[in-house]
Amino acid sequence: MEVSNREVAEQLSLMGDLLEILDGNAFKVRAYRRAAEVIGRMAAPVAGMEEDELAALDGIGTGIAKKIREIEETGTFPELEDTRSNMPSTLIDLLNIEGVGPKTIKTLWRKLSIQSVEDLERAARGHRIRAIKGFGEKKEQGFLKAIALFREQSGRMTRLQADAVVERVRQVLAEGTFEFAGSYRRGKSTVGDIDIVVSESPALVNPRLRTVADEMIEEGDRRTSIRCLGTRVDVRFASPRQFGSMLLYLTGSKPFNIKLREMAMDRGLKLNEYGIFDHKTGKMHTFGREEEIFSFLGMDYVVPELREDWGEVDAAVHHALPTLVTIQDIMGDLHVHSEWSDGNFSLRDLAHEGEKRGYRFLVCSDHSATLGITHGLDEEALRRQQHEIEMINRGGSDCQLVKGVEVDILADGSLGLPDTILADLDVVIASVHSALTQEIDQMTRRVLSAMENENVDIIGHPTGRILGERHPAEIDMDRIIAHAVETGTALECNASPYRLDLDDSQIKEAVSRGARIAIGTDAHKPAELAYMQFGVTTCRRGWATPGAILNTRSLSEFLEWASS
Repeated sequence: MEVSNREVAEQLSLMGDLLEILDGNAFKVRAYRRAAEVIGRMAAPVAGMEEDELAALDGIGTGIAKKIREIEETGTFPELEDTRSNMPSTLIDLLNIEGVGPKTIKTLWRKLSIQSVEDLERAARGHRIRAIKGFGEKKEQGFLKAIALFREQSGRMTRLQADAVVERVRQVLAEGTFEFAGSYRRGKSTVGDIDIVVSESPALVNPRLRTVADEMIEEGDRRTSIRCLGTRVDVRFASPRQFGSMLLYLTGSKPFNIKLREMAMDRGLKLNEYGIFDHKTGKMHTFGREEEIFSFLGMDYVVPELREDWGEVDAAVHHALPTLVTIQDIMGDLHVHSEWSDGNFSLRDLAHEGEKRGYRFLVCSDHSATLGITHGLDEEALRRQQHEIEMINRGGSDCQLVKGVEVDILADGSLGLPDTILADLDVVIASVHSALTQEIDQMTRRVLSAMENENVDIIGHPTGRILGERHPAEIDMDRIIAHAVETGTALECNASPYRLDLDDSQIKEAVSRGARIAIGTDAHKPAELAYMQFGVTTCRRGWATPGAILNTRSLSEFLEWASS
């Protein structure tokens, strides 16, 4: 499979990190990181580019161009592998721990001989970290929390990673009847193993699975398990008449299945993966489709996203399930970056990409200069950008650009741009990007203060989490939601598969209390506009109706809301 820009950037960035741990040449460290940043931001794939084309890119050069070609051919490059061999392999694992960078690893390795996650945990629990100058009790506690997050997420994928596995397997299942199940089908923010229900003959399916398998774990007539792109994929075979029962069972969740079984038991029925057994008649009822099972039980159909035992079973029995938002309801994307800050879109391209997706509007929300982004916008740059947006909108595009900004919420709760410039914008997203380790009351008051500003319309990625890398900030979401309702400020569901922030449970709470949700992809390049589906799915898991989502409004309705 073609190597992605992200994969190339990760390898180059890792090289820079390893060199820093080993006290390598500082110039080379910066060169690798610069190259990783450039490639990570590129819209065009570097795979397939000629070496001289790569070398001509700003920040690349002939040496790194050659290494990019080696990564494309082998997945790595000799210098990286040689560097790896000069340190314990378990030391590199520490880079996956939030708050543990190359400098910290170098210090921990030299001062305390820490060479693994386990070593770090033992040292933190034994209060040995605080003995190092510049470290302390708070740092120890931070390491322990980060290690817990690392273990919690170990073996789980982002939705984007899971999609890559699913698409690869889907190619060889296209001829038969099948459905993906488990947490993937339910739309969870992270996914473990991939489960599939197939009604086609194992004799036909298993040979095709071998063509996409890294490893055949087990192969049989009832179940086949493979490893694909490093992920376990479990295939369960079901007859057409039992397909619905098996799909319902394997989709889960476990609490939902238990709730449904208990309800069936109360009616003298036994529900399992093969169907429903009626104790009174002695008859086994089989179902080819899930809808038939819900109908048999006198319930409305419960979509997979709601199957968490959050009240959906009772709602289905009483015909009170909400009408959930769908991707077809979405009229625009409320958080996109252009080349004016750290994105890859020109403003004209941004309007064109939105038009291709059938959007009526896109909110151009580049970073404020205070964040430290290379091209973060100050007052003058924002005024020039607004003028260009007006010119593009006058060109008659079906997708209008909305003048916005993503302004930084500073550590004291003030904003990174003055009110005079914010008042001239159509939409202001206020986000926390720094000082994420503040204590809960301080962090909460910081966001509440931003919400008090009459120019702020949306709080971006409210908890600051990065899935598998960074815990949510300590923040009192109960107070945030209450104040969002009081001030009329929307809370973002950041649709990036690396964030999905707010999460589903927080969205459910916010929606139930009358807060508005803004879905933004946080896209920096065209392909990332597709992240909207992840945001919609997360909002569906949070019981969000179209009316709760600002993206479902027309442009005039959205602008009227923002100006109110």
